[in-house]
Amino acid sequence: MSDKKEFSIQTSLIHSNGVDKETGAVSTPIHHATTFHQSDFDQYGNYDYSRSGNPTREKVEEAIAELEGGVRGFAFSSGMAAISTSFLLLSGGDHVLVSEEVYGGTYRMITEVLTKFGIEYSFVDMKDLHEVACAIRPNTKVIYMETPSNPLLNITDIEGVVKLAKAHGCMTFLDNTFMTPLLQRPLSLGVDVVLHSATKFLAGHSDVLAGLAVTGNEEIAKKLAFLQNSFGAVLGVQDCWLLLRGMKTLHVRLKESSESAFKIARFLEKRGEVEHVFYPGLTYHQGHEIQVRQAEGPGAVLSFRLKGAEEVKQLIDNINIPVFAVSLGAVESILSYPSRMSHASMPREERERRGITDGLLRLSVGLENVYELIADLSKGLDAIKLTKPSRIINL
Repeated sequence: MSDKKEFSIQTSLIHSNGVDKETGAVSTPIHHATTFHQSDFDQYGNYDYSRSGNPTREKVEEAIAELEGGVRGFAFSSGMAAISTSFLLLSGGDHVLVSEEVYGGTYRMITEVLTKFGIEYSFVDMKDLHEVACAIRPNTKVIYMETPSNPLLNITDIEGVVKLAKAHGCMTFLDNTFMTPLLQRPLSLGVDVVLHSATKFLAGHSDVLAGLAVTGNEEIAKKLAFLQNSFGAVLGVQDCWLLLRGMKTLHVRLKESSESAFKIARFLEKRGEVEHVFYPGLTYHQGHEIQVRQAEGPGAVLSFRLKGAEEVKQLIDNINIPVFAVSLGAVESILSYPSRMSHASMPREERERRGITDGLLRLSVGLENVYELIADLSKGLDAIKLTKPSRIINL
């Protein structure tokens, strides 16, 4: 393959790591070596110690850089390791502006860790560009986006925020976990650093813990490379190989899961037990028009709100197919309870102010038969209806 740039992202997912030049292997070799012999006393080779660089990890990093359209990618031991290392670009006295509906682990990192190093923060409704503009301070150095957001799938106008950031000399970070580069390419919209929990859709099989960062800016790339080597939270070679294998099937997995998610969202919106469905593919979803403009699809994650915790319990007790667990983006459908799982570290009042109520559920749609999934959810919702107390009428 002489020029990979001529190929679609679908083809690049298969061939981004190429064929091993030494052996012709179509599967990337796993280099378990932690140290590398230097044959020249005066000039060392490309690798010396695996924390600083490893041929297997390099393939993952090259792959995500190519898929996102960046100059350099970085593989970390988890999504939070990627986010945390990227935040090390900040210094004491700096200010970060954050989407108010952000993953609970990111919320914890910002509010309980960055503050120890004198880094200030503000949360803002990123749907409102006027509010974003008003919240930027003279010492604001990063605007952090998550779109669609977790778990209400709120949409941020990426280009709008980027324009504000550039006008104030800020960097922009964006968590692209829900969309992946298959559906959304933030670097092409001006974002400085794109982040992934590669544990989710990119790996896709609930068996790899991994994080990725990619940038299109050479200066930022040099700084991230220094921080990655200094901080050392790099991805192990076995997980690098598993991640590369998972990424090859991303296109077919995400396409199938997204189509199923849309059908399930349309089913849920018709059920009386469901108070609201949050899914960017629905035309009434706030930000739907922006999502259509900046992404190639709505994705495979949706959320829906029941009345409260008791209704959630009744549903969970009466379904069989989705696993009830944390995480998302896998071949199996995963039903999560944000208030006690992904956002449990967020104070209750903060959760509720953001709309993360005790009746909210998030569904990551997998590869099961969609009509069997709908029938299973229907059974669970029927159980809610059946357990409601009958109204007593006095004659």
